[in-house]
Amino acid sequence: MVCFRFSRVPGSGLVLLCLVLGAVSSYALELNLTDSEKATCLYAKWQMNFTIRYETTSKNYTIVTISDFGNATYNGSICGDYQNGSKIAVQFGSGFSWIVNFTKEVSTYSIHSISFSYDTSDNTTFPDAKEKELFTVKDTVAFGIPLNDIFRCNSVSTLEKNDVVQHYWDVHVQAFVQNGTVSTKEFLCDKDKTLTTVVPTTVPSPTTTPTPKEKPEVGSYSVKNGNGTCLLATMGLQLNVTQDKVASVININPNITHFTGSCHSQTALLRLNSSNIKYLDFVFAVKNENRFYLKEVNISMYLVNGSVFSIANNNLTYWDAPLGSSYMCNKEQTVSVSGAFQINTFDLRVQPFNVVEGKYSTAEPSCHLLAAQRQLSSGWHRTAIAQSSARTLDRALNQLSHSAGPN
Repeated sequence: MVCFRFSRVPGSGLVLLCLVLGAVSSYALELNLTDSEKATCLYAKWQMNFTIRYETTSKNYTIVTISDFGNATYNGSICGDYQNGSKIAVQFGSGFSWIVNFTKEVSTYSIHSISFSYDTSDNTTFPDAKEKELFTVKDTVAFGIPLNDIFRCNSVSTLEKNDVVQHYWDVHVQAFVQNGTVSTKEFLCDKDKTLTTVVPTTVPSPTTTPTPKEKPEVGSYSVKNGNGTCLLATMGLQLNVTQDKVASVININPNITHFTGSCHSQTALLRLNSSNIKYLDFVFAVKNENRFYLKEVNISMYLVNGSVFSIANNNLTYWDAPLGSSYMCNKEQTVSVSGAFQINTFDLRVQPFNVVEGKYSTAEPSCHLLAAQRQLSSGWHRTAIAQSSARTLDRALNQLSHSAGPN
């Protein structure tokens, strides 16, 4: 679904905001800033989200992701000139603001700095936050772009500072637009220059399996709270993605993968991200007060063809094990998140609850034992059905013989 919302920036003409809703709520923001003569002076189209880590009053740490910009306003955005520079200013949610400053030289312009502000006194977004105040993180970017070019970066760019991780992708921006006409000549970021040489493999149908890759490297991940390590995970991860009849197999390299998360009494989160993965979430839950399982997987990532792939499923039932133990499976397993997205795991071991002294507890039962139990249970079930059916048939034949009598 695509919808449009128009708002007026004081003294700067009309601003267009376009919202694109995908499998997971994601928003493409488009800003067309005009001067007093109705000529375009700044154009920008981009996607972004923010991950914020904060401390609670119980001395635990939790994470929130900000990705809904449906109520965005642009107060303070200006066209700029040599003296004042140009600026994109966006306000959204409860007390969030995002500002990009541009500077102009004779033949170039620069994305000078990016700042992001958030207010932890908002109890809805930051429940139980220990510190209730306004925080601002500022990153100096400062790289030059030819004055008549539009900057393009479809690849995921990440800024990480203090407790905030910022992700940007599908970025198209031109400050100080000449003669009111947005340029068609693109100045590419370094990541996009590399990606233009990569051609995806087209397969005849979404169900066609691409050529398998080598086994992925096993990574070790952990999450900490105020009491120490609260989640452990060791696994090799291979992603299988199908979009528009293009199948991709991606091995996650743990050496260039960042991880974070949060732990609570009934749920736990492990989040992975890298240059091309905005987030890959594994959400665990407690059931019946005595077992845990993998309940939810969410992913948003950049594919080689320039598109963003996003899928979420919060109704999974994988990796079931008793609380106080870990789940382990050394053989290859498949987590089917959707028809278009599966995760192959190798040498898997996870414990999202009740971690003691930063070490795994005993793993029971393993996937091998579970498979054997299911097979044995299935065999017993089939045998019981066959025996019951035989007894029922015998009773029916006996009744028939007694009631029929002699001819």
